[in-house]
Amino acid sequence: MLIDKKQVLSAECTVLSTQHSVLSTRPLFILAPLAGYSDLAFRLLCREYGADLCVSEMISCHGLHFRQKNTLDMLKTTAAERPVAMQLFGAETEVMGEAAAILSALPIDLIDINMGCPAKKVIKKGAGCALMKDPALAARIIRAVVKNSSVPVTVKFRSGWNHQSLIASDFARMAEENGAVAVTVHARTWSDGFSGAADWQIISQVKQAVSIPVIGNGDIISHADGLRRMAETGCDGVMIGRAALGAPWIFSAAAPENPDLAFRLTTLRRHLSLIAKHQPDTPPSQIKNHAGRYFKGVPGGAEIRRQIFSQTSFAAVEEFISSFS
Repeated sequence: MLIDKKQVLSAECTVLSTQHSVLSTRPLFILAPLAGYSDLAFRLLCREYGADLCVSEMISCHGLHFRQKNTLDMLKTTAAERPVAMQLFGAETEVMGEAAAILSALPIDLIDINMGCPAKKVIKKGAGCALMKDPALAARIIRAVVKNSSVPVTVKFRSGWNHQSLIASDFARMAEENGAVAVTVHARTWSDGFSGAADWQIISQVKQAVSIPVIGNGDIISHADGLRRMAETGCDGVMIGRAALGAPWIFSAAAPENPDLAFRLTTLRRHLSLIAKHQPDTPPSQIKNHAGRYFKGVPGGAEIRRQIFSQTSFAAVEEFISSFS
C-alpha cells in the first residue's frame, strides 16, 4: 500500500480546503513538477525549507488507466508533505477524466493539468504544450478533469506555441471558464524550450485577464527574485523548477542564496535520509543526479561531482558524503 492511512486521517484533520488556504497564501512559493526530480523525498525537503506547495512529476493518464507500476510508484505520498498537487498529462478527454478520478481518491489537495511540457515525446501524443494549438480540446479536457475530480483543478501552460501565437491570456480565460481554480504560466513559448529569458510581461497580462490566482514561472533564481517578480507583475505566486535542484533552500527567506559547503552537505544528508526512509528503491542514477547538483558553483565542486558519479550504489553515495567532515 502506497499510502499510510493513519497519516491520511491525521492530515485530513489539519489540512483545510486547498482552494481557500494554500492558493490564498501570500507570498506563494511552489515547487514545479520536474521529471525525474520532484519525487516524494525532494518534495518533502522543499516543504521543510518553506515551499508552500509541491507538485509531483508528470503522471500519464494512460499509465493510470493501465495501472502501470512505474506510474503508480509516482503516486507515493505522505501526510507530512501536504498540501500536495499531482500533475496529470494526456490528450484524450475520457482517459483524462478517468485518471482524475483515480488521482482525486488519493490524499492529495490539487490536480494540475500539464498543458506546457515541450518534450517531443509528449508533444507527439498531442499532450503538453501541443494542447495550446487546440484550445477547444484543451477546454474539453479541463471540463472532464474537473467533473471527475473531488479536489480543485489547476492548469499549467506556456505563453503560446511560438512568438506568432502568444495566447496565454486567452488560454487562461478559457481555463477559468471551464473550471480551473488557478493557472500557472511558464513565460516561454514551446519554440523557446528552456532557452532565452522568460517574458514576465506575459504574466502581468494574464493576471489582468482572469480573476483566479495566477502563478508565474520562469527564471526565478532566488527567494528575493520571486518576491520581486510578484511585486512587478501582481501575480499571486511563483513556481520554481530548475533553480531548486540542489538548492531546496531557495524557498526560505532566511537561508543564504549561495551557502557554503557545510550548509550544502547538511542539506544533502537530510535529502539522502529522506530517500532512505521513503524511497529506498530509488535507482542510484537518480540519487546521483540529485546529489551532484548540490555542488554547482562550489570550489572543487567538479571533483566532488565526479566522485559522486563514480559510486555504484545508494550506500556508496551515502558513505562518500559522510566522509566529509
